[in-house]
Amino acid sequence: MEIQFASLDETATRFTLSGASPAFANAMRRAMISDVPTLAIEDVRIYDNTSALFDEMLAHRLGLIPIRTDLDTYVARENCSCGGAGCPGCTVTFTLSAEGPRTVTSGDLIPQDVKTVPVSDNIPIVKLTKGQKLVLEARAVLGTGKDHAKWQATLVCGYKNHPAIAITDACDACGMCVDECPRDILVIKGKKVEIAAGKLPDCSLCRLCERACISTGIGEEPAIRVSAEPDRFIFVAESDGSLSVNDILQRALQHIKGQSDELEQKIREISGDDKE
Repeated sequence: MEIQFASLDETATRFTLSGASPAFANAMRRAMISDVPTLAIEDVRIYDNTSALFDEMLAHRLGLIPIRTDLDTYVARENCSCGGAGCPGCTVTFTLSAEGPRTVTSGDLIPQDVKTVPVSDNIPIVKLTKGQKLVLEARAVLGTGKDHAKWQATLVCGYKNHPAIAITDACDACGMCVDECPRDILVIKGKKVEIAAGKLPDCSLCRLCERACISTGIGEEPAIRVSAEPDRFIFVAESDGSLSVNDILQRALQHIKGQSDELEQKIREISGDDKE
């Protein structure tokens, strides 16, 4: 199994996963979406709210604000030594106090830990008119996308089979397939159609080129064939900023490995085989 990156930065990545089964590729996608923990606001105590929004709507909006997360500092509340009561090891406290007229944004949340701040300061929460106030305290804890979408670390995470295009010697470079391709994958070089350099991963497997080729009436089979490699996948992932995509990928793989080890151990216990 091999991972080859085409692009990688803090918030987005595109890579190719080779030598894997469709089941593993889908498990990897699901782990990146649902099993990577991040911080999100879970508990809100509102002391004063004379805005146009109900307390429940404010709490919901606060929960959806992505928060920068240090997984080496914080642990899940259920695994914390405080027993879930809430301590600096599992909980981040935010305070907010604002008075109109103004728009309250995520930048108005004052964190207990200066490193644990909203990803963006410009996320609007509520608009206050003259004389309206909002005073609250919020607690953020670790969770996963399985529990609620506010804990999803990814905005985009998906994959497709890596395309494979074969062009036979029957190709007469008529150009019909080149004109039909919506993503400019094909070009004419000399007396034959070829794949443009670096464009193969962009193929959407629409097979419009095959139909265009067969419609020319030359032969009963198209000179170009589009298929998908069964053990090679192109992944695209984008982070919401709470974690880097590199951290998301590593944590997802660690989760899959942990589940695999647990399953292996359970099978050993059932079978009575204690050998490694």
